[in-house]
Amino acid sequence: MGKLALFGSLLLICTVCQRAFGFTDGLLPNGNFEKGPLPSELKGTQVMSPTGIPSWQISGFVEYIPSGKKQGDMLLVVPEGSYAVRLGNEASIKQRLSVTRGMRYSISFSAARTCAQSEQINVTASRQSGFLPMQTLYSSSGWDSYAWAWLATSDDEEVVIHNPGVSDDPACGPLIDSVAIKALNSPRRTNKNLIKNGDFEEGPFILPNTSWGVLVPPHVEDDHSPLSGWMVDSLKAVRYIDSPHFSVPQGQYAIELLAGRESSISQVIRTVPNRSYVLSFSVGDASNACKGSLMIEAYAGKESAKVAYESNGTGGAKKGLLPFHATADHTRIMFYSSYYNMRSDDLSSLCGPVLDNVLVVSVRSLSGRRVGG
Repeated sequence: MGKLALFGSLLLICTVCQRAFGFTDGLLPNGNFEKGPLPSELKGTQVMSPTGIPSWQISGFVEYIPSGKKQGDMLLVVPEGSYAVRLGNEASIKQRLSVTRGMRYSISFSAARTCAQSEQINVTASRQSGFLPMQTLYSSSGWDSYAWAWLATSDDEEVVIHNPGVSDDPACGPLIDSVAIKALNSPRRTNKNLIKNGDFEEGPFILPNTSWGVLVPPHVEDDHSPLSGWMVDSLKAVRYIDSPHFSVPQGQYAIELLAGRESSISQVIRTVPNRSYVLSFSVGDASNACKGSLMIEAYAGKESAKVAYESNGTGGAKKGLLPFHATADHTRIMFYSSYYNMRSDDLSSLCGPVLDNVLVVSVRSLSGRRVGG
């Protein structure tokens, strides 16, 4: 084979591999909106052309917002770069993506409220959609990052971010910035761990220039959850955190349970009735000034354990154990935080215990094992 033919074959293989293994991971084209409309396509801050923002199509009242713009007494701050977009009444932005049919993908983006407390965002892809509530602010900056996942049903799909709200002020709506995508692998159970993705290493893309992690929204199912294998079956979100910005017990990623009993995750595992098992997990703090008494409550079917952790807000972790007998061929494993906690450095940001290293193994006997770590 000649050098040119060999190079062509390698290029084809690389292209196929990139499509199969997530070459799209990271910001979408112009996902940070730093490329803006031409002056002729703007009326003040309102974008007048459907294609005025490069790589995006828009509809409705969409504004191109520079960082530091004032809105009444409010200063609009952009978390990354110099520009963001604001979605007014029934406004949307969309982009067509090349993906791989049959794979799951997660989209992450940063958002901030600018008007109404009840603002929410609707994300759609492959005829699947989800509403991301913004009533609760989890960071003192006013910006949070959100994740949503879907299953690709074709190789060419359109992702839409939409503001379904209608206000007396047509410009009223959320600011959007830093839109990114990540291909999600499907974790599997093994004979060493009946929990899928127990180390939380498979999750949504975390924007490297943000320091507040990514919120996995409430009421997401495990089939298309951005937190592979897990369900967020609570009223509030959980936060996916990374080791560059937080203290993580092991590996690169973990979960922070933010809102007491309103913030929980669960997974249903296969078990054998009357067989004995042990659930183990790590409990700690994220080194984000979340000081005081933290506690995670763990459930395995009808059995439970409380694991307390006294936090100095500077990181650390301990191990929790919950032995249990299976009573059915499926058992729900669930975790939530016992308390509501606020960061001690701003007294306004919700925080909570970190969960990591979730493991379920079958054992011959439960004698001598300790609940609560």
